Formats: sequence, structure tokens, C-alpha cells
Amino acid sequence: TERVATAQARVLLQPETLEKIQQRTIAKGDVLAVAQVAGVMGAKKTPDLIPMCHPMLLTSVDISFKEDPQPDHRGSCSITITATVKTTGQTGVEMEALTAASMAALTIYDMCKSVDRGMSFTEVCLLSKSGGKSGVYTRKS
Repeated sequence: TERVATAQARVLLQPETLEKIQQRTIAKGDVLAVAQVAGVMGAKKTPDLIPMCHPMLLTSVDISFKEDPQPDHRGSCSITITATVKTTGQTGVEMEALTAASMAALTIYDMCKSVDRGMSFTEVCLLSKSGGKSGVYTRKS
């Protein structure tokens, strides 16, 4: 059966850091483009990183970003990363989706740490999964 899992991670950062990302003035390059590649690589390397995860053929990995430039009560803006992973294998892809979102978040930190060491991650979670014996799961908001 086709199996699909979607996970997210949220990066909290200073408004100035988000501006530099949007203007592509971070010294290491295009942050979101590199984070997207890192997310895909993370999904593919999950069995190498997480003990007991089975290697499998992934049919697709999609990484998207939603920027929120409005500062919260702490003065932080955010980038929400959404990772969707699909396979037709015999086991689910929840860990691959979670790893993809986490690796994209870590890459944003790595590329921007020279301007904002106070970045943090929150809301790393599984949003939904379908396929397999356990059926459909959708996170309640």
C-alpha cells in the first residue's frame, strides 16, 4: 500500500535573521534551498541515523517552508518546515518525515548561526500518516 507521512518543525529566529534569509544575504548562501536539500537527504539517511529503522525506497520527499515575519510575544519570527514522505514499502515513513523536518531545521540553524545563535526549534511533530495496518492518523490542532 502507499504510505504517506507529514511532519513539521518550527524554527524561531530574530526578525533580522528572517530578513537576511529572505534577501539571500546569509554568507553561506540560499538558506531555504540548502535546507530543502538537507531535508531530502535526511529522509533518505534515516536508517543510518535512527537505530531499528528499516532502509526503504522512498517514492517522494517534499519539503516546504512557511515564513511568519510577525514577531511573537518574545520578539521571535518563525519558519515552519513541512516534510511529506511517500513510499509503497511495507513499513511506514513517519521517522523519515520527522527526520527530514529536523534536518531542515538544523540546517537553517547551521547556516544562520553566525548572525543568530539564539535560534530554537519547537513543534517537531507528526502531523499525519496514512497507509498500513494502523490506518490514518491526523494530529489534533
